[in-house]
Amino acid sequence: MSFDIQELLPDPRRSVVAITPPIAGDGHWAGAPSAVAGDGLIYLAYRLRRPVGEGRGYAIVVARSADGERFEPLVTIAREQMAAESLERPALVRTPEGRWRLYLSCATPNTKHWRVDVLEADGPAAFDPAARRTVLPGDPKTGVKDPVIVRRGGQWHLWASCHPLADPDEADQMVTDYATSDDGLDWTWHGTALSGRPGCWDARGVRISAVRFDGRQVYAFYDGRASAAENYEERTGIARGADPAALTPLGSEPAAVSAHRGGGLRYMEILDLPGGGTRLYYEYTRPDGGHELRTELR
Repeated sequence: MSFDIQELLPDPRRSVVAITPPIAGDGHWAGAPSAVAGDGLIYLAYRLRRPVGEGRGYAIVVARSADGERFEPLVTIAREQMAAESLERPALVRTPEGRWRLYLSCATPNTKHWRVDVLEADGPAAFDPAARRTVLPGDPKTGVKDPVIVRRGGQWHLWASCHPLADPDEADQMVTDYATSDDGLDWTWHGTALSGRPGCWDARGVRISAVRFDGRQVYAFYDGRASAAENYEERTGIARGADPAALTPLGSEPAAVSAHRGGGLRYMEILDLPGGGTRLYYEYTRPDGGHELRTELR
């Protein structure tokens, strides 16, 4: 499939709000979306967050919608159910066999470490945290979270945000590493696929949020920031490469930003619709400093 990558760039003027944070104000967020189309519906997993010190990422919600804009919650998974201090971006996936998986980014309590657990169920309303399995444990030197998962050519591809843990004051830094799997459970790492550029808007860290294969080219949308002060207000950029394990950022400025506060427009998701067309979902900074989940139909 060939496409114009610019046609997939978010344009907040064309968007509608799909999910608002339960409480208005700085530090209260709804976002970090992952979407699947199936059975005539759109299923969306997203994260709810409170300010640091008040619970951070306290829940993941799985919801469904007939129109892609108005969602009915099916199940809510609290951080305590995952033995996590905080939850970040989930990945919702339907397997070739028709089963459902929810990959959850979990913060290890009282540390800077992150791991990824998976839940599997017959349907998107049936996820049971008691049946969780760790699939990306990280290690003492690395926290792993925010997986982006694509199935292509019979193989599972994964890009995950990786954070250094040797110095807690530097743990906000991030690169994106790439892995493959035959079953989506046991992964083989292939190194760093995308890194920030010194002196650029994405110098402090990069996190791939969506990937598209286009013939021999691979395109990725990614979140980036220049400094630790911009943590939580990443903007969206584009990277490209001939190998999913080696991508290069394009351009000298972010490709998509919010007009408010820190300019955060992040965690972009691209969903191809069975009847044609595409939906974008992303987390967007509001004037009050909160974050909401927006969508666009293309």
